[in-house]
Amino acid sequence: MNYVVVSSIGAVFMGFFVLFVRMKAAKKPANVKKIILPPVFMSSGALMYVVPEFRLTPMEILEAVIVGMLFSILLIKTSKFEVRDNDIYLKRSKAFVFILVGLLVVRLVAKSILSSTIDFGQLSGMFFLLAFSMIVPWRIAMYRSYMKLYKGLKRH
Repeated sequence: MNYVVVSSIGAVFMGFFVLFVRMKAAKKPANVKKIILPPVFMSSGALMYVVPEFRLTPMEILEAVIVGMLFSILLIKTSKFEVRDNDIYLKRSKAFVFILVGLLVVRLVAKSILSSTIDFGQLSGMFFLLAFSMIVPWRIAMYRSYMKLYKGLKRH
C-alpha cells in the first residue's frame, strides 16, 4: 500500500479520535492545562524536520501556515465556553462535528491531489505544519475566552 493511502487512513482514525475526545471533554470542566497542553505535546512532532526529506521550502511553509490559520477560524468560531455549577465547560457545538469532518475531507482530497506533485516527506511536513498552525491559534483563542470567563467567576 502506498504512503498516501496509509497516512490518509491514519488521519481518518485520528479525526474520529479527536471527535471522541472532544465530546468526552465537554462533560468535564475545562481548565488551562487542558487547553494549553495539546499544542505543547504536538510540538514534539516538529522533530520530523531533522530528517531532510521532511524539510520544506519557504513557500511551502508559508502556504501551510496560511491555510492552517484560515482553518483555525472555523474551529475558533465553534469553540465556546459556558459557566455551569460555578465551573467552566466547553459548550457542545453540532457545527464542530461537521467542521471537523469537513476539514478531514478537505485534507484527504488535498493530500491525494498534492501527492502527485509533492514528495511524500515534504507533503507530510506541510500537513503537520498546517495542523499545528491551525491548533495554536485555536487554543490561544480558547485560552483567552476561558480566562475571560474565569476572571468573571473569581470576581463574584
